[in-house]
Amino acid sequence: MGYVTNNLMPDERVIHVGKIHWFIFVSGALMFVAASGLFMMDSEGDMTQILGVILLVLAITDLIKAFIFKISTELAITSKRVIAKVGFISRSTVELSHRKIESFNVDQSIYGRIFGFGTIVVCGTGGGKTPIPNIDDPLEFRRQAMKVADEADMQK
Repeated sequence: MGYVTNNLMPDERVIHVGKIHWFIFVSGALMFVAASGLFMMDSEGDMTQILGVILLVLAITDLIKAFIFKISTELAITSKRVIAKVGFISRSTVELSHRKIESFNVDQSIYGRIFGFGTIVVCGTGGGKTPIPNIDDPLEFRRQAMKVADEADMQK
């Protein structure tokens, strides 16, 4: 939580930390298994081996990309804002004050419902919509954010 902890305002504390779900590794893992299967096939043709190498390179690339996304993403709900930071070399951040948030929408696919991940869309005042994809347990993240936002409204 380097970015979040380094950018906290005075009297601000972290309430909840969101995580990226492990499902982002599934496509790379499936390609890796398929490539391994192609290498184990007992065929005379070089085409199977070439296809296996191509699939293996794609699998490794996809797994590295997912790993970098997972370690370089920080999601946090603080006592004053919702913070999302994505990126390793280039960085994209979203920091919305609880007073500027109108709603949180949760989008989950069938796999997302089964495995417990989804995309949270933070709708800010003025019509801005900020999607935060692949969050582990998005309903809990939304619940924590709404709880803190409600507490901030009650303190006004």
